[in-house]
Amino acid sequence: MSRTAPSGSVVAAMALFATGLWFVTFYLTFSTFWIKISLSALSLATLSVWIQPDSLRSLSLHLTTVLLGLVSASALYLIFWTGKLVSTSLFSFAGDQIGSIYAKGQGTPLWVIFLLLFFVTGPSEEIFWRGFLQKQLIERFGGLRGWMLATAIYAGVHIWSFNFMLIGASAVAGAFWGLIYWRTGNLALVIVSHSVWSAVVFALLPIP
Repeated sequence: MSRTAPSGSVVAAMALFATGLWFVTFYLTFSTFWIKISLSALSLATLSVWIQPDSLRSLSLHLTTVLLGLVSASALYLIFWTGKLVSTSLFSFAGDQIGSIYAKGQGTPLWVIFLLLFFVTGPSEEIFWRGFLQKQLIERFGGLRGWMLATAIYAGVHIWSFNFMLIGASAVAGAFWGLIYWRTGNLALVIVSHSVWSAVVFALLPIP
């Protein structure tokens, strides 16, 4: 049985809850970062599906979707590779801040990071950030403004890292996946893209 569309206050509460979870994940130092981000993303995805149960009913993987997801993940990898070259040449702090992002994985086996990103964090983040939050914002404010607002919130919650490069990277990635979802409405596509990209960047082939 389907529920009525969530109210604006529920959407706002979910955004605030995400902000709190990202505070716990990035600012507080207890536990392992990759466990915290996975549990945070999974919590948001679970709640969003409970609030908006129709969101996953049309989710299906087709060969074209998988191929487009792989192509888009590759394109984003090239964007970040270029972005690192440019940022490190412009900002003296860029290299250290990028290094500190990768340092969050210290002490965690790469295979664990890969599995968490590919099967938990990547899918869960897209279910919430694009499939729920951006979808609700677009329905309320229109395509362009909804996409921009969702991107701003996604980047904004990363402020708890106090890492300029990570906030900027989140804005780029959020805008990229958000644009794909806005124009295609294909949640499976962005799930594949996000899961593959993050697993490669953080576990298989870090950007040099």
